[in-house]
Amino acid sequence: MASGKLKTMKTKKIIILGAGAVGSVYGALLSRENEVTLIGNKAHVRTIQTKGLDLIGEKNQNFRLKAELKIDEIAPNTLILLTTKAEDSIHAIEQMKLILRNDTVIIVLQNGLGNEKAVKKAVGEVEVLRGVTEIAAEFLAPGRVHFWKGKTTIAQSKSAKEIAETFATSSLETCISENITNDVWNKLILNCILNPLTALFRIRNNEVASESLKWIRHEIIRECLTIGKAEGIDLKLDPATIDNKISSYRNLSSMCQDIIKGKKTEIEFLNGKLVELGQKHGISTPVNQTLTSLVKFLEERIVEV
Repeated sequence: MASGKLKTMKTKKIIILGAGAVGSVYGALLSRENEVTLIGNKAHVRTIQTKGLDLIGEKNQNFRLKAELKIDEIAPNTLILLTTKAEDSIHAIEQMKLILRNDTVIIVLQNGLGNEKAVKKAVGEVEVLRGVTEIAAEFLAPGRVHFWKGKTTIAQSKSAKEIAETFATSSLETCISENITNDVWNKLILNCILNPLTALFRIRNNEVASESLKWIRHEIIRECLTIGKAEGIDLKLDPATIDNKISSYRNLSSMCQDIIKGKKTEIEFLNGKLVELGQKHGISTPVNQTLTSLVKFLEERIVEV
């Protein structure tokens, strides 16, 4: 369901929990029409507090918005965008658990499978819904992010229409999905191709479209579709269509950025998750297993250095 032409919405209070590259983009754009608070690391927060947040895109803009290391209270009817790394989500939510309100809404905008279920278990009665983002972003430096526009898809829920309208008034293309599970899997497959290959070779996403990597790309897709079918997910993906999409992506993947910066990656929540599900169903996933092992090797070398 496309968001279409929307009425003007009242200002909403929004918290970006995990103000990395993608979270910062959402925070900046949403701050045009809403009261936004970014929660991030010290260097990023301090820079935004003193100089604002620079977004580099079709045009360069500086946004002045609130940024904090933590918060002590949440206002009524606050929307929280969870944009931390998947492995950090529960810790981040637990830090805020005591100040969450019954009318708080959390939208999970992360890579990986099942994150929203873990968050829902942690927060109880608070409304939690899943989202999928096509926004691409690179963290250039504290207070400075390069981004490429993309659609945001959110799960159907009682709050979905209001959230979609809030996003749309801030120039965030948004739609409401009747089958968010399939949307999450489609994004997962794309991530399983792009993230490990770009991290291993330290290349931009569009370079993965190389003809020499075609067999690997298509084997990743085949393994993912096989696992998806075993999980009851009916996905209809054309490898050629995926190839064309990849060739249009100019950014560095989040995993490539992590490896370059010596940080732990989300490999266990992407290809590693496919391997785990394969073991559950007795299905071999040699390509995803190999990529997982290679990226984990890089992570180990980072720790050793």
